[in-house]
Amino acid sequence: MTDHETYMSRAIALAREAYDCGEVPVGAVVVGPDGTVLGRGRNRRQERGDATAHAELEAIRGACRVVGDWRLDGCALYVTLEPCPMCAGAVINARIPTLVYGAREPLTGSCGSVIDLFFERYGHRPAVYPGVLERDCAALLRDFFRDRR
Repeated sequence: MTDHETYMSRAIALAREAYDCGEVPVGAVVVGPDGTVLGRGRNRRQERGDATAHAELEAIRGACRVVGDWRLDGCALYVTLEPCPMCAGAVINARIPTLVYGAREPLTGSCGSVIDLFFERYGHRPAVYPGVLERDCAALLRDFFRDRR
């Protein structure tokens, strides 16, 4: 198992927690330059009644608290689903240099599926690694929405 797969597996475990709580199963972890998980997150929109309670934002906020800064230099964000515009914006604002995601998001994906915000002139462009454990990430989402119908 590669490092990307190891950290994505941690994000998938958080996505399963979200699934079990009736949330869209998305999980995220922020990993520091030394390989330490600095922040963890899962979707909590239903639980909190908050449109901004996305896994990525929860993980980024946690990492910022641990680091003690809004800049997450040298960190990587692992997320099971391609980030939406809000979460891609958070990656830009936190200056996260590496984004790794699992499944593509054809409706709101902002790393290439609908738009690629990282190719706009925001002054920060992370390296993006799509499709890591994509089948596992997509299966969780597919099962969740099948069970809801």
